[in-house]
Amino acid sequence: METRERADAARNRAKVLSAAAELFATGDPRSVTMEDIARAAGIGRGTLYRRYPDVTSIAAALLDEHERRVQEELLRGAPPLGPGAPPHERLSAFYAAMVDLLETHGHLVLGAETGGKRFTVGAYGFWRAHVLTLLREAGTPDPEALADGLLAPLAPEVYLEQRARGVTPDRIKTALSRLAGVLRAG
Repeated sequence: METRERADAARNRAKVLSAAAELFATGDPRSVTMEDIARAAGIGRGTLYRRYPDVTSIAAALLDEHERRVQEELLRGAPPLGPGAPPHERLSAFYAAMVDLLETHGHLVLGAETGGKRFTVGAYGFWRAHVLTLLREAGTPDPEALADGLLAPLAPEVYLEQRARGVTPDRIKTALSRLAGVLRAG
């Protein structure tokens, strides 16, 4: 049975997500606290903690919608991002889509996926399954050992550090496309 969200709970959720999005966008997401979010949303900490156990879960909730769009394109979109293209082309298109996601929402990814949290929250499991599938389709030996290495350049800390050094998204996409060529070599 589906439970409907109470009107006051829906309003509070909207306030929390709006306040958190603003805080993540205007400073270092890793320094945002639950107290900061509660204060900015104008709600009590108890109200905040009833829905979200920590800052990471709030960042993940904000990021979820954007990640789902990429996931949908991977599953049902046109090639090369979607099915039907050779594995190296799909990996290159995946990298480009992820660079776009990081460029637009890197602050949310950083808030949700810093350090070891990267492997347990967000869409990392989906991205890893996608890369494993491409590696297997390409006949790459030991895909389990390579999958995380191919995802490592998409870590938010790595991407944002590259951007801080002046590396453009187009240059990053080009470099990652060359990396995707590993699937061509098989």
